[in-house]
Amino acid sequence: MKVQVCIIGGGPSGLLLSQLLHLKGIDTILLEKYSRDHVLARIRAGVLEHGFARLMREAQCGERMDREGEIHNGFEIAHDGVLSHIDLHKHSGGNSVLVYGQTELTRDLYEARDRLGGKVVHNAEDVTPHDLTSDRPYVTYRSNGETVRVDCDYIVGADGFHGVSRKSIPKDVLREYEKVYPFGWLGVLSRTKPVSPELIYVKHERGFALCSLRSQVLSRYYVQVPLTDKVEDWSDDAFWAELKRRLPDDVAARLITGPSIEKSIAPLRSFVAEPMSYGRLFLAGDAAHIVPPTGARGLNSAASDIYYLYHGMLAHYQDGDDSGLKGYSAKALARIWKAQRFSWWMTMMLHRFPDRSEYEDRLQQTELEYLFSSETAQRLLAENYVGLPF
Repeated sequence: MKVQVCIIGGGPSGLLLSQLLHLKGIDTILLEKYSRDHVLARIRAGVLEHGFARLMREAQCGERMDREGEIHNGFEIAHDGVLSHIDLHKHSGGNSVLVYGQTELTRDLYEARDRLGGKVVHNAEDVTPHDLTSDRPYVTYRSNGETVRVDCDYIVGADGFHGVSRKSIPKDVLREYEKVYPFGWLGVLSRTKPVSPELIYVKHERGFALCSLRSQVLSRYYVQVPLTDKVEDWSDDAFWAELKRRLPDDVAARLITGPSIEKSIAPLRSFVAEPMSYGRLFLAGDAAHIVPPTGARGLNSAASDIYYLYHGMLAHYQDGDDSGLKGYSAKALARIWKAQRFSWWMTMMLHRFPDRSEYEDRLQQTELEYLFSSETAQRLLAENYVGLPF
């Protein structure tokens, strides 16, 4: 089999790039290790930058997103028993974010690939890239007991942190940066009316919490927990009780609780791999970088990778211009490190650190006080939260 671009990974990054390229007449195949049902069962973030929303519309996948997604012009930070509002619209020059679940976004992308007859292979086993530094790379995988070879011009690795793509870059070429935080987020999804029309980030002496939503009938809540905790340690009643302890009294009083649809603990990690390209291989999304979910940068950072790759490949195939592809890693990493800084800053400001000194606790409190005393500080937060320019 011969295609122009072979994409490894059937999450939103790979699907979006495949869809965008297909619309421009560039032939792709997408290889996914798991079944479609498995991919769609993943519960992930749902706060989209305005730039990501534009990409979805360009990919002809934005109709349901625009119909069902919720525009948020701000969010709340709860601290010291009160709510303080961050006005994204005011402080970012009129921008906002769109709340739309990643599962729904992925479903829209799959349906778009189906409509166009896109080549998507699920349950692809032992996917392996070959000859990455040659001008004729290829990928092999096993399907139904047979080995299949895909010859291509370029390979895009959008197969996540544990995927094969990043591991295909030689160790003497790849440099990895990582910070592991000493806590995780216990998350609960419930069919309940959200406690607030906007997200509430909570700084509390018992630990961080977040009140989020997927729709007006589907809520997503989180509390910070030690890494030693297991999901089995937390009944629904225990979760709701702990969440209420961390919320301001008036918010806790109007919280509607109910059975959890999904419950999981996500450890927090910051990670960057450099470079994001090697020969004819390009990394995108979690294959190259991970951020704590505090600043809602994970999925959005992947979208910026896809933006740069898409335009780089368009320039190559339409104009014979390879500058975008040659400069992809440097350009993508410049934006990724800014997203890393913002996510790190939000995480450090809002979480309870078990080994932090009293001095560091006072600095954390001062950081929060300064944020709400300075419009400049709020503008910096807002412009990062709605998304820096691609």
